[in-house]
Amino acid sequence: MCGIAGLYYPGVPKPVEPARVRAMTDALVHRGPDGSGVWTAPGVGLGHRRLSIIDLAGGAQPMATSEDDAVVSFNGEIYNFLEVRAELEAKGARFTSNSDTEVLLHGWRAWGPAMLAKLNGMFAFALYDARAQSLLLARDRLGVKPLHYAELSDGAVAFASEIKGLLAHPLFRRSPDFNAVEDFLGLGYVPDDASVLAGVKKLPAGHYLLLERGKSVPKPVEWWDVDFSQRATGSPRDLEAELVEHLRVAVRSRMMADVPLGAFLSGGVDSSAVVALMAEASRAAVKTCTIGFDEAGYDETAHAALVAERFRTEHRVKTVAADDFALIDTLVHHFDEPFADASALATYRVCELARETVTVALSGDGADEALAGYRRYKFHAAEERVRGLLPSSVRSVFGALGRVYPKADWAPRPMRAKTTLLALAEDGGAAYAKAVGVTVPSVRFGLYTDAARAQLGGHRAEQRYVETMRSAPARDGLDRAQYADFKHWLPGDILTKMDRTSMAVSLEAREPLLDYRFVEFAATLPASLRIKGGQGKWLMKKALEPYLPKDILYRPKMGFVTPVSAWFRTALADEAADLARSPVLAGSGWFEPKAIARLAEAHRSARAEHGRTLWQLMMLERSLARLFG
Repeated sequence: MCGIAGLYYPGVPKPVEPARVRAMTDALVHRGPDGSGVWTAPGVGLGHRRLSIIDLAGGAQPMATSEDDAVVSFNGEIYNFLEVRAELEAKGARFTSNSDTEVLLHGWRAWGPAMLAKLNGMFAFALYDARAQSLLLARDRLGVKPLHYAELSDGAVAFASEIKGLLAHPLFRRSPDFNAVEDFLGLGYVPDDASVLAGVKKLPAGHYLLLERGKSVPKPVEWWDVDFSQRATGSPRDLEAELVEHLRVAVRSRMMADVPLGAFLSGGVDSSAVVALMAEASRAAVKTCTIGFDEAGYDETAHAALVAERFRTEHRVKTVAADDFALIDTLVHHFDEPFADASALATYRVCELARETVTVALSGDGADEALAGYRRYKFHAAEERVRGLLPSSVRSVFGALGRVYPKADWAPRPMRAKTTLLALAEDGGAAYAKAVGVTVPSVRFGLYTDAARAQLGGHRAEQRYVETMRSAPARDGLDRAQYADFKHWLPGDILTKMDRTSMAVSLEAREPLLDYRFVEFAATLPASLRIKGGQGKWLMKKALEPYLPKDILYRPKMGFVTPVSAWFRTALADEAADLARSPVLAGSGWFEPKAIARLAEAHRSARAEHGRTLWQLMMLERSLARLFG
C-alpha cells in the first residue's frame, strides 16, 4: 500500500518543481515508509511513498515504460495482475519487473481506459501519457482506496491520497464548506461527493478522470456500477456452493504477498469466514489478532478465541479500556475531515496490534452491505412491505400519530413506535436516509444560527440518499437501500475508516468480501435469500455451516461498540459542556452556543440521548481547529 500525490497543468505546461511534489508526498509518509520517488516533466509531476508488499527489490515508483512514454504512481494491489500480465505478454508486451504496477503501463498502451475493467483489485493511481500529454486518475470499483484532487490558482490540478497531501502545496487555499458540515452532522462522515474544504473533490468509486492538455477539467466518468436489478436463478443449494466458491477465490487472491500476512478476527461471521478460508489455503498457521475490552458488554474475545482454536491460528489478543478515548487527536490528524464513527478507536487499536507482526491483514468488511447484514435492512424491508399495502391517506394518519407519540430512545428498535410510525408515513428513501443517519434534521437544525440555515439554501444531508435510491438499478426497497449504502456509507464511512486507521500504522488492509465478482453475485440474490427468518446474510450463513459453529453464525451481531453516550455523562462531561464555549464552533457563525449548552445538559442529566451528536460536535471542533486554526 502506498501514498500518491502530484500536479498536472491542463492548460499551459508550466514547469513543476520536484520539491513541491516531494512536500506533498512527505505529508503521506505513514502510507509508505519504505521508499519515495518523484518524477517531473513539463506540465506534470508525480510523487510516491511506498509500502513494499510485492517485488520488494523492484517495483520502485513512479514507474515508467522503457520508452519513457508513460509513467504511473500507483496506490493499491492488483490481485489478478499475473493473468493480465500473461494476456499483455501474448500481445507483445515485455515486462522488466515482477510488480503489479507495471501491468498498468502496458495495459494503458494496449487498451486505454478499457484496461480498468480487466483489473481486480483495490487501487487509486495517476498515469501520465507522454504521447497524448494526458493524465488519467482512476479509482477502484468500490472505493477501497481514496483519491482527492483540487484546482489551484496557477491552473494546476493537484491530487493526493489524503487531503493532507493537498494541504502541503503552498497555493492551496483553505476555506470551509458549510454544506459538508451539514452532511457530516447528518451522516456521521463527509461523503465522497462533498468535502469540508471548499474546492476539494474526491474521485468517486468506480470512476476515472482523464485530464487532457488544452482542455478544461471534465467530470469523472463512471466505469463500473453494481446492479441490483437482475435476479440469480438456481436452487438455494446451488447458490450456496457458488457463494462459497466466490469467497474462496476472493480470499486466496488476497493472500499474495512477499511480506508477513494475517487477518483481523473479531469472532463475528465475516472475519471468521475469512480466517476459515485462509486456513484452508495456507500450509502455515494463519496469524490472527483481536481487540478485547475491559467491560464484558463490549468484549468479543471469547468468540474470537473459539474460531482461533478451531483453525489453530497463531492468535494474539490485546485488551484495551472501554474508555480508550486517548486516540481522539490521533484520529483527527489521520482522517483530516471530521469523522464520527467512534469504532475508529477500536479499529486503530486492532491495526496497531496487527502491525506488530504482519504488514498485510485481511478484514471482513463488506459482507453486511453486500448481503444485507445490518439490522436496519431488516427493518427497512419490513416497512417497505407495509408501505406497499397502505394507501397514502392511511400512511398520513401514521405520520400524525407518530408526531404525538412519546419518544423512547432507550427502547429496542422494534419498540420505538414513534420512529416506526413516522417512517411509515414517509417515502422509503427519506425514511431510510434518517435510519442510516446520526443527528436527525430537527436536532441539528436547532443547533444552527439563522444565517447558517439560510446559507444551506435547502441543502439536506439526507437528500443524496433519497435521490440515489430513486434512481437505483433495483427491484425493491431492500435493493435500493443496499445500493445507496454502496454509493455513500461504504466508501464514506467503512472504507475510509479502514484506510485511514490501517495506513496510520503503515499496515495494508485487504477486503476479500468486497471482491467485485462476489458483490455482483450477491446483488442478484433474491431478497428472501439475503434476509430470511429475521436473519441477515441468510444464504452466507447457511453456506458456512460446514465451516463455522452455529454459535458464531447465528449469535446477535455486535461489532465494535464504543460507549460514547456514557463517556459524555462521565469522563467527557466537561468536554461536552466546553463545546458550548468553543471559539471554533461559535466563531464559525454556524452554531448557537446556547443550543449546544442545552443539548449537552439534557444529555448529561439523562433527560435525553445526545451522545452521538456530542461526539460529532467534538470531532468537528477538533477537525476545524486543525484545518483552519
